[in-house]
Amino acid sequence: MLKAVLFDFNGVIINDESIHNALIEQLMIEENLRLKPGEFRQVCLGRSDRACLVELFNRRGRILEESGLLKLLQRKAKAYQNFLDSMETLPLYQGLGELLSQLQDAQLKLAVVSGAMRSEIELVLTGAGLISFFDAIVAGDDILTSKPEPDGYLLAIQRLNQCYPDLHLQGSECLAIEDTLAGIQAAHNGGIPVLGVAHTYPLHILQRWATWSVDTFGDIELERLQNFFAKDVA
Repeated sequence: MLKAVLFDFNGVIINDESIHNALIEQLMIEENLRLKPGEFRQVCLGRSDRACLVELFNRRGRILEESGLLKLLQRKAKAYQNFLDSMETLPLYQGLGELLSQLQDAQLKLAVVSGAMRSEIELVLTGAGLISFFDAIVAGDDILTSKPEPDGYLLAIQRLNQCYPDLHLQGSECLAIEDTLAGIQAAHNGGIPVLGVAHTYPLHILQRWATWSVDTFGDIELERLQNFFAKDVA
């Protein structure tokens, strides 16, 4: 049966791709480097800030030591906070609050699995009054690998089991909600069915990768999904 729903963050909870693009571009300029057209989407979309920066620098023959990388991540996280503080409203996706309430009413456990920094995730969820919905957060600070590796999803399952020892949660009892191909692949690599939401890629592309696909949160039919999981168990 379906026991838990695991949310990606950027592109699923908050519509902030353009913000990250601008911040990474500015960070590169400050390091006397420049992004090529389309490079952010090619290198960074669906991946952690850590993986994004390491590859961007590697492409330019610059090796980032851990101490230097951490400083860049901290600068970027601070700039992200300043940017959101300047906005009148957070760019959350329509229907998110209603979906979270529906999942909570169904007594499903909820977690965030993202390559974003924990400070960024908590900033948004707290500011939006949504943090109480989530039983666990796995952020880019918690793991060294990035999607499409499944480590973040596996850690989320582990943490939910620690929070709820009687849950005995397995990957096949979770639903991941993702918007990128790297994220979808990461969940599949962890043995987790995936609902792709067309916030970043067109629906017809997600349909080739995800277990299920929808255009918006409003198109999600929870009862139908629960029936699919129950059918698999039967």
